[in-house]
Amino acid sequence: MKQHYIMPVGVDDFRQVRQEYYYVDKTDFIKSLIDGHSKATLITRPRRFGKTLALSMLYYFFTMENKEANRALFEGTAIEKAGKKYMAFQGSQPTIFVSLKDIKQANFENMMRNFSSLMQETYYLYDYLLEGDCLNATEKEYFNSIINRKSDSVDLQKSLKNLTTWLNRYHKKPALVLIDEYDAPIQYAFDYGYYDEAITFMRNYLSAVLKSNPDLDFAILTGVLRIAKESIFSSLNNLEVASVASGRYQSVMGFDDDEIKQITVDFHCPDKLAEIKKWYDGYNFSGTNIYNPWSVINYVLHDCRPSIYWLNTSGNFILKELLKRTDKKQSQELHSLLQGGSVSVTIDEGVIYSDIYKNRNALYTMLLTTGYLTQASKINTEDYDDTLELRIPNREIRTVYEKEIINRIEEMDGNPKLLYLLKALLSGDAESFAEELNDYLLTLVSYYDTANRESFYHGFALGLMALLSKKYKVRSNRESGYGRFDIAIFPEDKSKNGVIMEFKVAEKESELHQTAEVALSQIDDMEYMAEFKNEGISKVWKYGVSFCGKKCAISAKV
Repeated sequence: MKQHYIMPVGVDDFRQVRQEYYYVDKTDFIKSLIDGHSKATLITRPRRFGKTLALSMLYYFFTMENKEANRALFEGTAIEKAGKKYMAFQGSQPTIFVSLKDIKQANFENMMRNFSSLMQETYYLYDYLLEGDCLNATEKEYFNSIINRKSDSVDLQKSLKNLTTWLNRYHKKPALVLIDEYDAPIQYAFDYGYYDEAITFMRNYLSAVLKSNPDLDFAILTGVLRIAKESIFSSLNNLEVASVASGRYQSVMGFDDDEIKQITVDFHCPDKLAEIKKWYDGYNFSGTNIYNPWSVINYVLHDCRPSIYWLNTSGNFILKELLKRTDKKQSQELHSLLQGGSVSVTIDEGVIYSDIYKNRNALYTMLLTTGYLTQASKINTEDYDDTLELRIPNREIRTVYEKEIINRIEEMDGNPKLLYLLKALLSGDAESFAEELNDYLLTLVSYYDTANRESFYHGFALGLMALLSKKYKVRSNRESGYGRFDIAIFPEDKSKNGVIMEFKVAEKESELHQTAEVALSQIDDMEYMAEFKNEGISKVWKYGVSFCGKKCAISAKV
């Protein structure tokens, strides 16, 4: 098949991509499934990572419909090159592909109408089952009720299971079932307040086809979240989960390093590798490095112009609600991530909706699974305890994160206190800076936190500086002169003021001011100004900051 060199933005039908667009070969996924698969596999990935296209590929390979025409779609691909052993499976079994991504309704009645329409369209594809005596009179009556949309929610719960039964009976082969975005109806039901009705339906709809079904060969499901495990999948002891945190099939969705290199060769832009990596790389799926495919495709399509392509590709009501409930410690952690730091958290991928707002780990689980954060390093699978170090993946997501996460927190705070603190800091208003900083210490910090001494205060202050990242470079613990400064702020505009801060911890509150003076003197004694001179910044505010418990004192000069 001829290779096309037009990027498929928003195209998730495998046949259309192969016939009209550039295709990054993911057919090794087929080989891995033929080599061995679980009875049911759930693959969770963020929005726009190619889940629908992957399932569409499986459908066109395995389905018995239009077998010869579909075979041409795999010419020159990895699965064809793997040999006759694997291509013998092409067009070999009845295959059902349903996508639930568009079932997004404000009430349960409309959700059922959507399901009725979806199953009507699905049954139409197999109306040949009505011919002859494959189905008895009662089964034909049921089949027609689905096609004529006269079935109720109880009938719809078994509609997918019944279809596998009849296909197996007709073809003498168990069916392959592909379910895309299984969690979309559940998320919308939770958002709009009919979760209990929806979860009952979805539990019965999925369990009927996936649990103890002799007419099922195997099933692949995709989604963004693995929540609702206890509500839907608790009875499925044959379910394999391949998530962003653990499991197989790491590079099936998204682009890996080799694929990115080939893209730059094919589109004559190998000099853009570093830029692509900076902007769109950085995801760590079970130890495999992955690029955001949606963003890379748009980047190439737009003449290699780096931009924010992933922004607002999905709305997430639960994430917004979780952000409303962030405690002060989480708010500080979320700010500090913008400075390139990481946060160590326990991930609970099996949290259920009814408990999601009671679970402190749910926020970071949501940020990980939806693509705002990723693992900072490869998991040690021999000692895996659900505790991960998370970071922001790349420059694009850093900007998205600031717009959708940090700005939302600031909006919900309902006051400009942080902005006022930063304005005082940059203008040399030491008195106002000290006042605001003391207020933050009083409201955000516990005495338990301060037991970590200077390292805690350092991280606390660094987190408060996160919003400066647009127009300033914030550096921490860097060598300059004869030592290492604590925090330095370098303006992009060289005519503006820089800031350098040195921190000390006083043993007693009565020593706060004296300790602040010592910290201020250290800035000059150790010649920390050397890096500012190298950067061409002439005016710099110097701050000596001392802490004791939940109080601080500041000495400053220019």
